[in-house]
Amino acid sequence: MLKDIVNLVWLVFGDEKLTTREVEFRLESLFNYRCPDDFVKSLTKLKQADLIRGEVSVDKGGWVWWVDDECRSKKLTDTMLW
Repeated sequence: MLKDIVNLVWLVFGDEKLTTREVEFRLESLFNYRCPDDFVKSLTKLKQADLIRGEVSVDKGGWVWWVDDECRSKKLTDTMLW
């Protein structure tokens, strides 16, 4: 199931860098899904697993997140995150 979630998150990003708020908005508008816990913690876990990238952006006033080819090349397993 985690594989499916990660694939959906990757779909949400496409090839764009998005703020935390933009990621939340896309998940809610595309899948009618709102993360029940602190969403930044979930994104941080994905980042720690090298499944997404993230950095602080002074221009955007917070974190920006993205997915690159290296992230997408990871072999996904159900036990790799939580």
